[in-house]
Amino acid sequence: MRLHRLDITAFGPFGAAQSVDFDELSAAGLFLLHGPTGAGKTSVLDAVCYALYGTVPGARQSGQGLALRSDHAAPGSRTEVTLELTIAGRRLEVTRQPPWERPKKRGSGTTLEKAQSWLREYDATAGAPKDPGAWKDLSRSHQEIGEEITQLLGMSREQFCQVVLLPQGDFARFLRADAEARGKLLGRLFDTHRFAEVEQRLAVLRRTAETQVRDGDTELLADAHRMQQAAGGAMELPELQPGEPGLAEAVLTAAAIARSTAREQLTVAHCRLTATESAQARAERELGDVRELARLQGRFTQARERAAQMEARADGYRDAQARMERARKAEAVAPALELRESAEAEHRRAAARETDARALLPESFAGAGAGGLAAAARRAAEELGGLESARRGERRLGELVDERDQLDRQERADEGVLQEAETWLAGWEELRVGLQDRVESAQQAATRAEQLGVQREPARRKLDAARQRDQFARDTDDTGRQVLAATERAQKARAEWLDVKEQRLNGIAAELAAQLTGGDPCAVCGATEHPAPARKDAGHVDRETEERAQAAFQDADEQRAEIERRLGVVQRALAAAQGEAGDASTDQLVQQSEELERLYAEARQGASALHPAQERLRQAEQERERRSSAQREAAVRAASRVARRDSLDRERTTLEAELAQARGTATSVAARAGQLERQAALLTEAADAARAAEDTAQRLKDADARLADAAFRAGFDTPQAAAAALLDDDAHRELRRRLDAWQSEEAAVRAVLAESDTANAAQQSPAELELAERSATDASARLRDAASARDAAARRCTELDRLSARSATAVRRLAPLRDEYDRVARLATLTAGTSAENERKMRLESYVLAARLEQVAAAATVRLQRMSSGRYTLVHSADRSGRGRSGLGLHVVDAWTGRERDTATLSGGETFFASLALALGLADVVTDEAGGVRLDTLFIDEGFGSLDDQTLDEVLDVLDSLRERDRSVGIVSHVPDLRRRIHAQLEVVKDRTGSTVRQRGQ
Repeated sequence: MRLHRLDITAFGPFGAAQSVDFDELSAAGLFLLHGPTGAGKTSVLDAVCYALYGTVPGARQSGQGLALRSDHAAPGSRTEVTLELTIAGRRLEVTRQPPWERPKKRGSGTTLEKAQSWLREYDATAGAPKDPGAWKDLSRSHQEIGEEITQLLGMSREQFCQVVLLPQGDFARFLRADAEARGKLLGRLFDTHRFAEVEQRLAVLRRTAETQVRDGDTELLADAHRMQQAAGGAMELPELQPGEPGLAEAVLTAAAIARSTAREQLTVAHCRLTATESAQARAERELGDVRELARLQGRFTQARERAAQMEARADGYRDAQARMERARKAEAVAPALELRESAEAEHRRAAARETDARALLPESFAGAGAGGLAAAARRAAEELGGLESARRGERRLGELVDERDQLDRQERADEGVLQEAETWLAGWEELRVGLQDRVESAQQAATRAEQLGVQREPARRKLDAARQRDQFARDTDDTGRQVLAATERAQKARAEWLDVKEQRLNGIAAELAAQLTGGDPCAVCGATEHPAPARKDAGHVDRETEERAQAAFQDADEQRAEIERRLGVVQRALAAAQGEAGDASTDQLVQQSEELERLYAEARQGASALHPAQERLRQAEQERERRSSAQREAAVRAASRVARRDSLDRERTTLEAELAQARGTATSVAARAGQLERQAALLTEAADAARAAEDTAQRLKDADARLADAAFRAGFDTPQAAAAALLDDDAHRELRRRLDAWQSEEAAVRAVLAESDTANAAQQSPAELELAERSATDASARLRDAASARDAAARRCTELDRLSARSATAVRRLAPLRDEYDRVARLATLTAGTSAENERKMRLESYVLAARLEQVAAAATVRLQRMSSGRYTLVHSADRSGRGRSGLGLHVVDAWTGRERDTATLSGGETFFASLALALGLADVVTDEAGGVRLDTLFIDEGFGSLDDQTLDEVLDVLDSLRERDRSVGIVSHVPDLRRRIHAQLEVVKDRTGSTVRQRGQ
């Protein structure tokens, strides 16, 4: 992985856009990233990590999303990070924009913009034949981009931050940490959680198998308890707990003994039951005979008692028969009674209605009959008809008053219209002149906007050409530097090829001698004897080596020619852009274009008022015409109102005189008509009520006569006697029921007394039922006891057979589970480091991490020996730590003393270069672990200030040696001496308006 370019906008402390050219910095191999505290050196590394993974490293992960935005950024500037890099031979560009709050386009306040991401790849073959290449889009999905970067690098974000952004403080703590802390760091870097998961999985399997075996033994022991209960406590349980060996065999043996005992008890109970059943049958037959005799004797006694009781109630039966006969005769009088009651109720209602109607009449009508009341009602109706003409006149008078008021309201409204029209028309001429001026001004602005619009497009093309001219100028400079670098590489490759060729020519004699064969002539001298053929020395160069060097030179030369071709293309494009843009600078053209756009916008704004002004003038003219017309119409209406008002006044005087005579003493004609209407209605109602009362009185008298005649024919002295003899439906049904019951009971008693079996039984001695029942009860109890004993013995045998069979099945099922538990338990204790077979007492994950730590220590020792002038060597130690298990120890061997000691005893400077060597070694091991992805760009954090001059030189030599693998190393440090030693620098400068970066090449 090699970084090429980083662009930052509104990120962290950087308010404005900043750009870092890593290609220029990496050309020297080592470059320095320095600046005052808080300027933003770490933010540059954060931007690299954020571009790749969408998050920032370590403890700064809390600063995500909106917190990444710079407080110095302009309100409309969006936070953005763009990183251009090469991974696995692919040149990629990653752009990430975190969420940010931008000002609303309309109104005040802000709105939240979502996060966005882009991934592009450079395709050298995608452009036109003369173009250097083109970028093609790969993805805009945040998740897909993260997965693609992680797959290409082969490292997670934690691994990347630990391997590429080497945090020296972490590794200094790593040197002094205990085994547990080292294990956590190594576990994150080498992803050994899968081995811990294996341990956990085996432990879970062990607990599961143990639980299954224990649950199986528990169920087996529970079945043994059930068998003991089924055997009545005669079974002895084994004194073993679930999980202990031998439990299954002991339970099966005890079950077999219990089953044998239960079968013997079943045989004895069956014999006893057979004898008891015979005795119980005899007792039941004797009891049946006694019960039948007792039943017949009781039946005869009950019949005699019922006959005596009926004789005592005979008088009541005869009274009921007489009552039923009188009710039958009274039924012939019932219709006359109902007719008389109906006539009486109707007469009472009519009399009450007459009383109510007369109460509403004046006292003058108190003695009038129905005919007099009807005549008075007709006279009131005739008088009411004579008032109809007066009522129409009264309504007409109201209409005249309303119309007169309407004329007055119209007059007041027309006066307002006339006054408003006169006021508006007085200012019409001034309004017309102002509107006409606005129309003419807008027309002039429209003409000016049209003229400026023609000038906009040429100015825009010229500005675009100037911007292309500036871009092509920068591209020309960049490509020129690339041509120089390519020419240098081609010359270097040519020199190497010539050197190789010269070495081959110097050793060509050995190459020819290798082809000589005894007796064959030499290709150079022709001799057939070869007494002293030349030998190949250690630095001999063969043909293949020369051909490879020549091919490398040809490739470098072709690359130089290709870059020169691209330089020619860019130079031609620059010349074309300069011809179109002219000599004016881009800033001047921008100002001219902006001024032209401003004038054009002002003219457009003025021209936009043309149509509204014309429309306003047209509306004003229409308003003038409308107000003039309204003024004329109001004058015409005023003249017609004068004549109409006089006509209404004359008609009103005539009507008022006629109405005064018609209403008399009433307040109005309508009131007088209302009085007459109420009087006629009351008289009519009273007349009708009087006639109805007279009619109902006659009908009541006729009903009394018919009722007396019907009672006499039915045999009753008075109608009241006939009414008293009547029975309602309920009384009639009850009396009929009593008579029927008497007859039924009398027939039943006679039938019982006539039975021969009952009479014979009555002649015998009383039955001894209690004695027979006690004998039968005792026999039944003995039979139930015997049956219960037999059933209990049978159930005991059945239950013991079932539980024994289930226990045998459970034992067979538990056998493979016990074997599985033994096997899993052995593996679980082995991987957990608790078994006797694990001599090191080391967990599986710790064992793997120890192997990785050995690799890291070996890789770190190569650089540590060089930094310490061969004094120190890092070694992994398997010393036992807490609880007797082997740990992840890390010791340093001092060559001056030949002794091994803990890394915590190193001094501050020694700890720094030891941690640096450890970090570089860990980077190599993690890179190989991640799939061998080449890391061409590394960053090293602070710590150089703790070194003396000699050690600093040695450390820088080690870092400088990384260039042998074509790596570039960025050092983040405040040490002033490094600024003199390292010429390629990236300085971060802080200011009140935000930080900026300044770059200096080698």
